[in-house]
Amino acid sequence: MAYDKFKVLKSTAVPLPIENVDTDQIIPARFLKATERKGFGDNLFRDWRYNPDNSPKEQFVLNNPIYRGKILVGGKNFGSGSSREHAAWAIYDYGFRCVVSSFFADIFRGNCLNIGVLPVQVSAEFLNEIFEAIEADPNTEFEVDLKNQRFTILASGANTNFEINDYKKENLLNGFDDIDYLLNMKDEIEEYALKTPL
Repeated sequence: MAYDKFKVLKSTAVPLPIENVDTDQIIPARFLKATERKGFGDNLFRDWRYNPDNSPKEQFVLNNPIYRGKILVGGKNFGSGSSREHAAWAIYDYGFRCVVSSFFADIFRGNCLNIGVLPVQVSAEFLNEIFEAIEADPNTEFEVDLKNQRFTILASGANTNFEINDYKKENLLNGFDDIDYLLNMKDEIEEYALKTPL
């Protein structure tokens, strides 16, 4: 399944300054029965967002209308715990296209990259700068430049580079998942097959 091409993202951000956010907090296990990647955003951080009677918890950041945008800024060690893909699906389905943290669990990072969510790992010091910028002005914008691998706080101009696997970067720039990548090479694969003896 192809995804939106990721080139340059300019957006406000939603702050979640909580460390060790695991995948069961991102999407509780009771919501993992669906096999399609749709609808998971409704239950993103379900137990943090809603009371048992399904009324919103006013103090939770996703229920606060002053915070919005396509960038989620989390604390250190984001996406730890079980390897469920559904955590990345929920983040994408909610509308986030980038998650920023000072450290990601490897499997969660890979699951995000597979579905069009860019995990941007920054230093602890720069993460604090991001949180401070949002606290000073919830409408402050950030720029995520995938081609140049740069994250910028637009109000101050402060920026940092981030690392990404070259293959995953190319897929995000083109809006490809792994199958799309192979299908895009179909002619080359067929030509190689014809030239290669069995």
